[in-house]
Amino acid sequence: MAAAEGGGARPDTAVQRAELRALLATALRPGEAWYLVDICWFKQWKKFVGFDSWDMFGVGDPSLFPGPVDNSGLFSDAETQSLKEHLIDELDYVLVPTEAWNKLVAWYGCIGGQRPIVRKVVEYGLFVKHCKVEVYLLELKLCESSDPDNVISCHFSKADTVATIEKEMRKLFNIPAEKETRLWNRYMSNTFEQLSKLDSTVQDAGLYHGQIVLIEVKNEDDTWPRQHFLAKGSGFVCNSYNCEDSASLSQPGLCGLSNLGNTCFMNSALQCLSNTPPLTDYFLEDKYEAEINQNNPLGMRGEIAEAYAELIKQIWSGRQSHVAPRMFKTQVGRFAPQFSGYQQQDSQELLAFLLDGLHEDLNRVKKKPYLELKDANGRPDSVVAKEAWENHRLRNDSIIVDIFHGLFKSTLVCPKCSKVSVTFDPFCYLTLPLPLRRDRLMEVTLVYADPQRRPVQYRVVVPMMGAISDLCESLSKISGVPAENMVVTDVYNHRFHKIFQMDEGLNHIMPKDDIFVYEVCKPSEDGSEYVTLSVYFREKTVRQSSNTSGTVLFGQPLLISVPKHKLTVDHLYVVVLEQISRYVKLPLAEEYSTPCTDKGTCNGSSGVAEGDIEEMDHQDGGQEGKEKLTEIECHSDGCMQIESTRDLQPCKKQHFTFSLVNSYGTSEINSIVEGKILKLNAFSTLAIDWDSDTRRLLFDEQEAQAFEKHSSLLQPQKKKAVVALRDCIELFTTMETLGEHDPWYCPNCKKHQQATKKFDLWSLPKILVVHLKRFSYSRYWRDKLDTVVEFPIRGLNMSEFVCDPRRGSYVYDLIAVSNHYGAMGVGHYRGTRGGSVHWRVAAALTQGCLVQNLLVFCRQMNILLKGSFLPWQSLLPTDTAYAKNKVNDKWYYFDDSSVSVASEDQIVTKAAYVLFYQRRNSEEHMAPSPPQEECDGMDTN
Repeated sequence: MAAAEGGGARPDTAVQRAELRALLATALRPGEAWYLVDICWFKQWKKFVGFDSWDMFGVGDPSLFPGPVDNSGLFSDAETQSLKEHLIDELDYVLVPTEAWNKLVAWYGCIGGQRPIVRKVVEYGLFVKHCKVEVYLLELKLCESSDPDNVISCHFSKADTVATIEKEMRKLFNIPAEKETRLWNRYMSNTFEQLSKLDSTVQDAGLYHGQIVLIEVKNEDDTWPRQHFLAKGSGFVCNSYNCEDSASLSQPGLCGLSNLGNTCFMNSALQCLSNTPPLTDYFLEDKYEAEINQNNPLGMRGEIAEAYAELIKQIWSGRQSHVAPRMFKTQVGRFAPQFSGYQQQDSQELLAFLLDGLHEDLNRVKKKPYLELKDANGRPDSVVAKEAWENHRLRNDSIIVDIFHGLFKSTLVCPKCSKVSVTFDPFCYLTLPLPLRRDRLMEVTLVYADPQRRPVQYRVVVPMMGAISDLCESLSKISGVPAENMVVTDVYNHRFHKIFQMDEGLNHIMPKDDIFVYEVCKPSEDGSEYVTLSVYFREKTVRQSSNTSGTVLFGQPLLISVPKHKLTVDHLYVVVLEQISRYVKLPLAEEYSTPCTDKGTCNGSSGVAEGDIEEMDHQDGGQEGKEKLTEIECHSDGCMQIESTRDLQPCKKQHFTFSLVNSYGTSEINSIVEGKILKLNAFSTLAIDWDSDTRRLLFDEQEAQAFEKHSSLLQPQKKKAVVALRDCIELFTTMETLGEHDPWYCPNCKKHQQATKKFDLWSLPKILVVHLKRFSYSRYWRDKLDTVVEFPIRGLNMSEFVCDPRRGSYVYDLIAVSNHYGAMGVGHYRGTRGGSVHWRVAAALTQGCLVQNLLVFCRQMNILLKGSFLPWQSLLPTDTAYAKNKVNDKWYYFDDSSVSVASEDQIVTKAAYVLFYQRRNSEEHMAPSPPQEECDGMDTN
């Protein structure tokens, strides 16, 4: 590793924990400086000081010492120290305030030559202020209108103004101060928008990474060059909302929405709402103007309603084939900062925000009365329900309530006193759970103890909510390796990302994780105690420019089991050599020879931290040539055991050396001295260090990565079950018992109880929005259920689920579907042995990487996008919509700016996420017949 700078006396681990915990809780304040720290180093520090209360074992253990602060993993180039693209907070790095950074550097020092990565805090939002550390500045491509091919890239903060951009462009293109200029934003090949508000921030102007901005200089005759361009019939039209090709005419409503950078989730939700007839008619007929509530403290001054109305009028004008919802997105971002950037978001979450925002902006109630909630107290349901609905309308009266709101009935029963509590609550959309699978398929690779056997990849069936022990039992049945001899690991970047305990849940393992199961030795019959060690491969490197040395991890890590009383360098060398003999080929004469005669250290260093080694008792390690190599005994269970340390003689030349390192392999704790018993434990990690020439000559990379496939991988997988929509509704209305973490407070018992709870549908709205709950959430990822839910296109009869005895007919027809394809969120998508899948493809796309830049990004990350190696489409979070046009009753497919004719048999897919149903009028008894399909091949893109 490179030499460290700084670092001095450290307080004890308890003091470090307390001081950093307080500092990390510091609130973000605009303009303050925060520092990036590599997550690998930070996690190692947390282990060393016992930062997490559930991970206090081994606190202060030298084997966990993190070494100097090392941000190497965050740099795309070690020389320039430029930051990698698409790094993710708390997955690649942590942010610490200035004082915390100063303390860490004072205690541990930092890698020599590394510059701190410092970033500023910026503020987002209009009313809801939201601070964020701006890790990446926005790159804009700047050019002159007269010379659009001469593009210069510059970086700006999202808090910078358009005036700042103009000032920079004047300087770049040598435009005199007296010349009048104007800026244009080009977001499609033929679409421009004037940036007229110079005091707008980069964020409020809707500029995104890679945006092209042109500067236009006024002519000497007081005309603008682009006026001549427009006069020639180019078709460019600009207004305050957007700029589009006015020469295009289309059917009203068949208008695509431009992707502004990962905004397909927004486009999908908007197309569904646009094709909701009663809501769209309300805006097209300007009924909203008389109902805008600018003084509602819960609203958004009517600005969301006005922006939405303007967009709907554009979509239904019939003049554009597509529009850019730029100003609408800007307004949404001002009031909901979570939607202000260009990260992939959830269409249902945007839909929920928009419906609530429109409701409050259009709420006819100017002053909401205070209402006291009353319990049912045995009153008839019809009375309590009527009271609840009337109270709701006293405070909430808008077009959204008229169209989208229904009423739930919730029944809670105390298990102790049988107290029954009945409440009625309004809802805007119906979130339905999907039946969960009871088991799952997992692909794992078994690394046998027999070093001559290639690893074998298996597919096993395990319980959905099972433990690691269940995985081992399933694997044992088809592999023959005893489950108690297995250690399950998650391998990532040539190291053990995690070594699992037998009682840990399988829900910690993501579908794309690289799971390797190692066969290790169980204690021998003579009672010898074994220690299982992690072993990493490292290559020594030298940076010519800075004349510093370092190491790089490579290859597949090992788990080796060694008797505690034989933990010597000589013994470890031969054990490791045997383990890697399948893919490391030594010259025949060098395979076994006399021991090293150098009485110094075989590793070229004698430096050891106190307590890491102890003198070897009653062993003679210096008898040169007097002992012969013992035979390596392969037991019937496949484990390799070695008779005597004295019999193992290393070769004349050791081709690698050992170092004691932290669990990430990034920091060297100690060198290892030859001739002593090493004091190592299960937390210890050894690195075997190779120089580049030796690795190139002896290490067979292809064989090291070789593996075999078990027949279980070739068996056809079961066809995924199809679920009916009514199954989801029945599951939603099924009685359940509350968990111990979410009990109900019983007013009779005066304590919290795990009551039974049941939801029922009391009344349903004109437009029923059904949200299929496909995602389960964790801190860094979302697991998606891709179950096909069969839902009716026409004639969804909900009457049997409505418990209001005076109910009418609740029959619905589908009018729109919001689809979600691919993985949502930043799951652990790692490289697989079958190819080059990389989780950062999905992560980058959710963090603002435009889809059109995917190929460039993947080339940079060495990711293959071909064949069966990378099902990359499954990683791309993409939202589209099917919707029925209210003018001609035909179905269309909306994919951002593209609109094409669709047929009914295309609509029901595993991607269906949010369904829009319209209730039939009471006088309708028969379903309307579908319109005759016309395959006119229409595509507005």
